[in-house]
Amino acid sequence: MSFGTYARKVRNGSLPYGRRVSAFSSCVEMYRPAGYEATWRVLEGLAGPIRRDEACLLRALEVLESSRGRWMEHLRAYAAVRREEKRHGRRSPRPGDPNPNRGPEHWYGVARQAAVRALEAWRRDRLPPLLTPPDRLTEQLGSCVAASLESGGPLTPGHRRALAGCLTELLRRRSDPGPWGNDRAAHHRVQDLLVVARLVEIAADAD
Repeated sequence: MSFGTYARKVRNGSLPYGRRVSAFSSCVEMYRPAGYEATWRVLEGLAGPIRRDEACLLRALEVLESSRGRWMEHLRAYAAVRREEKRHGRRSPRPGDPNPNRGPEHWYGVARQAAVRALEAWRRDRLPPLLTPPDRLTEQLGSCVAASLESGGPLTPGHRRALAGCLTELLRRRSDPGPWGNDRAAHHRVQDLLVVARLVEIAADAD
């Protein structure tokens, strides 16, 4: 079923409340700009106890729909830009260019809050093994994550410089994997570290 179909189920007051919450969970599964768990946390922080209160459930759905609507607008604008670029002979986007077709890279509307919630989830569940074995990159990134969570997003100039260095190095490793080019685990580790670094960047830069 589509996002819209699940959203209509959420709003259908004739359905048992548990089914409506389940439908909302499916909406989050289909559009989760901060990851599934962090998206739930952001929505509960903004709307209240979704699983117990109908008004909170409906308010959370409105927040989620608003963010998704902005992403869809971005998709349409990006498609228009790509059509123009193709008309001028540029058939493929540059690898480093933002591409909303890969999925939302941030939460449209409450980017900082969502990024911080996502970083909390990463630090608790997935980040520690990614930072092992420690090296200069992982130590700097771990320090940036800790600083971001302590401040609620903003970074000092020193941490901003460290984060910029982390992003540059991770992008280099992704484009030039070197001797571990066929090591899928190493590739996924770089990808995950890049996700974390970008979350720190969003939390620092968002309004």
